[in-house]
Amino acid sequence: MEIKIISLRAHSFKAHRDLSVEFGDTTQITGDNAQGKSTILEIPSWTLYGTDTMGGKLDPTPTNYSFDHVQAETLLDIDGKQVLLGRGIEKGKATYYVNDVPSKYGDFDEIVKSLFDKDLFLSLYNPSYFFTLHKDNQRDLLLRYVTPVSNKEVFTEMSRTSPDEKAKDIKLNPQAAKLSELVKKHTLPQVEEIHRKNKNDKDTAYKRAQGRTEALVDQLQKLPAAPDDIEAVKAEDAALLEQIKALEVQTDLAGETNRKRTVLESTIQSLQRQIAQAKDNYMRVYNEPIEDHCPACKRPLDTESVEAVTKDKEHRKEELRAAHQKLVDERKELETKLAAIEPVDVSEQLARIRELEQQRDRTADIVAAHKLRQGMQAGIDKARTDEAETLASRNDSIFVLDAIKAFEAKEAELQAAKVQSLFSTLSISLFKEQKNGERKPDFVIEMDGKAYPLLSLSESVRAGLELREVLSNQSGVIAPVAVDNSESVFKIKQPSGQLILVKAVEDAPLTIETGEAE
Repeated sequence: MEIKIISLRAHSFKAHRDLSVEFGDTTQITGDNAQGKSTILEIPSWTLYGTDTMGGKLDPTPTNYSFDHVQAETLLDIDGKQVLLGRGIEKGKATYYVNDVPSKYGDFDEIVKSLFDKDLFLSLYNPSYFFTLHKDNQRDLLLRYVTPVSNKEVFTEMSRTSPDEKAKDIKLNPQAAKLSELVKKHTLPQVEEIHRKNKNDKDTAYKRAQGRTEALVDQLQKLPAAPDDIEAVKAEDAALLEQIKALEVQTDLAGETNRKRTVLESTIQSLQRQIAQAKDNYMRVYNEPIEDHCPACKRPLDTESVEAVTKDKEHRKEELRAAHQKLVDERKELETKLAAIEPVDVSEQLARIRELEQQRDRTADIVAAHKLRQGMQAGIDKARTDEAETLASRNDSIFVLDAIKAFEAKEAELQAAKVQSLFSTLSISLFKEQKNGERKPDFVIEMDGKAYPLLSLSESVRAGLELREVLSNQSGVIAPVAVDNSESVFKIKQPSGQLILVKAVEDAPLTIETGEAE
């Protein structure tokens, strides 16, 4: 884009009641002080942005004469297309014009923004403007128009072992190789975020894994010492168990026999009680007297009735005798069965079982402790595996983060070299090294080892011209440049774009001269 100022007009603009200026490739504005030379330079910036050439607030209203309204117009040529922009103040209110057509502020502002970036235009127009910006904005504005160093360039330079080594012969070092794979899927900031989070997570997880391993090892050490030959102990434990089982088979058989005797003895005792009861029942009937009179009315019974009572008594005695005999017979039968079953004494076997079980308590405890130790050792092995995997993941993220630091350092170095190569007399610093070795974005401009604020007026003008020329070349925007107090500079090289020089000449009237570029 090429921007030219064709002309400007002003009415009641500070010291100028009515002013009209035509511009050429070079325009020289001369005159004594207080002639309004610098004001001419402010008309384009105020028209476009309502500011002075430094981007500061500007009130153009006259202070030394009466006025009806303030008006400023700037005719621009942008890539061969002309646009007339105007700004004014009428009755205390701002007015805006585009090609002489009244416009609302929002529409006017959108048109100006669409033409060119404010900071870039003012930096190109006024060589001192750039240095009024915050250093972060200075840095961003310059880097905005400098092609970034590619990842491939950085990876190659990270792996370079000698200055003379050809890029095509360079094999990526481990850090560069690792990052080159990771950035195929994610951006570098995403890779850093992923691995910083993983590193922090694994720091915590690794401490937990170490604690878990230590706890399991401590528990293992508290278990009884392992025997010299666990298989011998297992064999001994199995043999003891077989002996116990064999004795239990014997005691179970003896127990069944003894349980049968116990059942018979219990049944015989029950029958004995029933026999005694049956005998008592019989004797009660046996001892009943035969009454010869009615128990209710006391009247004497006849012979037939007495015989009937006697017969009933004998019948009941016979039934009770039969029931008693039946119980006696059952008892005798059970006593015969009981006599046929010999009791079995298993006290020796039970004592032997107890003895064997006491012996087996030792072997079983040793075998159980061995199984517990095996399980715990498996847990320790897994914990150590988890610990190693966690540490490996953590170390991998540390490696990636270190690689990113190396990448950023090399990228900063290459970017700084690339930017520095654009300048001939200025030194540009893009980074500031911290105490921890990391580089923090910074922006410092120096000329001959002196920072910009320490430069003389002449040096600051030359520094500004060189910087705006770099901005113009890198951005591809050719714009007018206005140099105020040009008398302080001995020689100014023709820049890209129009050159407007303002020079103070004692006792001289305001004069504007235009010419062709040399």
